[in-house]
Amino acid sequence: MPATEAQTIADLVSHPRTVAVVGLSPKAHRESFKVSQYMQRQGWRIVPINPNAMEILGEKVYASLTEAAAAEKIDLVNVFRNSEDVPPVVEEALAIGAPAIWLQLGIRNDAAIAKAQAAGMQCVQDKCLLVEHARAPR
Repeated sequence: MPATEAQTIADLVSHPRTVAVVGLSPKAHRESFKVSQYMQRQGWRIVPINPNAMEILGEKVYASLTEAAAAEKIDLVNVFRNSEDVPPVVEEALAIGAPAIWLQLGIRNDAAIAKAQAAGMQCVQDKCLLVEHARAPR
């Protein structure tokens, strides 16, 4: 029986992970920066994915998930991109064997998520990782 989204969220936020953040901005006022900084402070390893930056939050930035996966073990792909940009991110996450993908608040792509779930990937969409982590029991 497939896990419910609530079960998936509980599992994904229950312990620190290495998370590739697609669309992580170097600008401190952006949500991607704030969420990633919070997760980093909670002990998570942040792997920034942004073809236009060199370093964010003290971490080396990779141009793509494929490049990051060659150097890092990725446990979760956290997406800060427009909903219409999700399908190629899912394709790349599947290609690197990422076990989970999280689409941040306001980001939905049911077809791409259905494909990821069919491949066995844990999936969450339209939820904030920071909010869900902060509300999880310790």
